[in-house]
Amino acid sequence: MTTAKKEILSRMIERRRDFHRYPETGWAEFRTTAAIATIMESLGWEIQFGGDFIDPETVMGRTIDPEVEMERAISQGADPSMVKRTGGYTGLSAELNTGRPGPTTALRFDIDCVDTDETSASDHLPVQKGFRSQNPGWMHACGHDGHTALGLALAETLTAQRENFSGKIRLLFQPAEEGVRGGYAMTQSGLLDDVDRFVALHLGLGQPTGTIFGGVRGFLCTTKFDVDYTGSGAHAGGEPEKGKNALLAAATAALNLHAIAPHSGGITRLNVGVLNAGEGRNVVPPKAHMKIETRGETNDIANYVYDRAIKVLSGAATMYDVGISVTKRGESIVAESDPELADLVVQAAESVPGVSSAERFRRMAGSDDACWMMQRVQSKGGLATYIGLGATTAAGHHNDRFDFDEKALPIGLDILKKLTLKLNKI
Repeated sequence: MTTAKKEILSRMIERRRDFHRYPETGWAEFRTTAAIATIMESLGWEIQFGGDFIDPETVMGRTIDPEVEMERAISQGADPSMVKRTGGYTGLSAELNTGRPGPTTALRFDIDCVDTDETSASDHLPVQKGFRSQNPGWMHACGHDGHTALGLALAETLTAQRENFSGKIRLLFQPAEEGVRGGYAMTQSGLLDDVDRFVALHLGLGQPTGTIFGGVRGFLCTTKFDVDYTGSGAHAGGEPEKGKNALLAAATAALNLHAIAPHSGGITRLNVGVLNAGEGRNVVPPKAHMKIETRGETNDIANYVYDRAIKVLSGAATMYDVGISVTKRGESIVAESDPELADLVVQAAESVPGVSSAERFRRMAGSDDACWMMQRVQSKGGLATYIGLGATTAAGHHNDRFDFDEKALPIGLDILKKLTLKLNKI
């Protein structure tokens, strides 16, 4: 291994741990975006910030206060000038143009974290090594810190080898993948409209380090939405009949949502993730708030689950005579990896040290808003795939003890480098 490659791998691990220490929730990734921008600009890539290309009308689930989060990012070491250049919207597009005719290849790396607290257990590696999350309620519990570091290492590698390929390479550092909120906005910006080949990647996926999938299938359509019930408060002892109980409406809805019949045509999923209600033990609860997601194997099945859910929610509102409002917070669709690209991934992986198994396809019964990007590229005649990069984990995704085997990162870097050079060969 050359000294230059050793340095790239060392920086990749260092950056991954830095991003892990300062995780940022969707649409609040100002420190992360500023760090990425600083590196990409120093490498000579042409960059665009979220504020340069995101249309606010296409944004879903952005509930943060940007001014507050920008100040927090600066207090945690972000370059103030880079934070200002974001225009208040996170995410980044970085392009390397070789100046030689050839295809445009885009790769997506998601940069946000999960809204959960990280364990402080002494046997947790980030605790032992000093890179446990410093932001309460936020944790890189899905590997996006690794994705981001991998994208930056790929940029360094390609910059050094720019004479060996043609066309353009575009790296998309996407905000707000959790809750499937950012992919649609990036797609609607037009960043994918001239792309010939699109690649997304995910670490872990329940598979050990050394396992590679050229393409992932089985994505579920999903809708994320909030529900607010509004009733009337009253003295629970003196005048209970004058109250309209929003808590009971929400509780009734929660139980009956999970009783929606599965669909004979394919997989369905529904989860009530949050239910907050009530003001005091002697007050009839006037308000209740719920966070819910529905999923389905196809668009029709997903619509079935969502439509049934709305009927259940509305029925509970009628039963308890309370008001109801529903707000969509995120959405994604179905996409399928193209066999041609999946095959190229497998070919690239075959000669990479550390790869023990390279399969063409594997199903993943989850959702990812990279599907918007995949479908956009495919609809215009291009090819797309979603790579599974196995990484042994300390716990499952979105668990407070999640951590992944960093040995997966150099494997992923080698595969992406070989794949990119193959796609944009001279």
